[in-house]
Amino acid sequence: MTTAIMTKTIVCFGDSNTHGTPPMRLLSDDARFGPDIRWPQRMARQLGPEWHLVEEGHPGRNTVFDDPIEGEHRNGFRVLPAIIESHKWIDVLVIMLGTNDCKQRFGLTTLDIALGMGRLVDLVKASPYVHDVLVVCPPPVLERGALAEIFQGAEKRCEGLADKMRRVAQFRQAHFFNAGDVIACDPLDGVHFSEEAHADLGTAIAAKVSEIGEKGG
Repeated sequence: MTTAIMTKTIVCFGDSNTHGTPPMRLLSDDARFGPDIRWPQRMARQLGPEWHLVEEGHPGRNTVFDDPIEGEHRNGFRVLPAIIESHKWIDVLVIMLGTNDCKQRFGLTTLDIALGMGRLVDLVKASPYVHDVLVVCPPPVLERGALAEIFQGAEKRCEGLADKMRRVAQFRQAHFFNAGDVIACDPLDGVHFSEEAHADLGTAIAAKVSEIGEKGG
């Protein structure tokens, strides 16, 4: 007789780095790392079979802003309610956004970006379908390669984002992890993660999710 395993659902809501876009040499590059490389899949394998993973990474997604060039559907706030309702019930919702908010076209401050994340957390906290939310601040953007002009000024403009995002998460009693503590963006394009970074991030977030579980949310 087979014993059924009670599964928990973890949703990873993010941008191209959750989707698995490799570092880009050209703006026209449109590749995706395989599931054996992407950090959410690596995280899930370490968490074990009792966890059901949902990957919700969309290249270009930001926190709460309509993108005048890439489209309104890149606004995370617009799509998150449908994603929550589609995958209910959710034990842990991991949100890693903020990189695309650093684009020159938005001209945002670190406080703007952190408060955008805060609005997403408020949305999640108001839902009856999510037990825990983990805010992940992405590593700092570098102005490099094919994406340098799009992210012009981001290195200076977005200094200190992790500290502000941490405060916003803590104020809302959300869990927080700074990805910049364990990985950096690849210098090829200054935005995306290498295979090694995906591995390191997957391991780190698996440990954080296990910690959340041990504390009972």
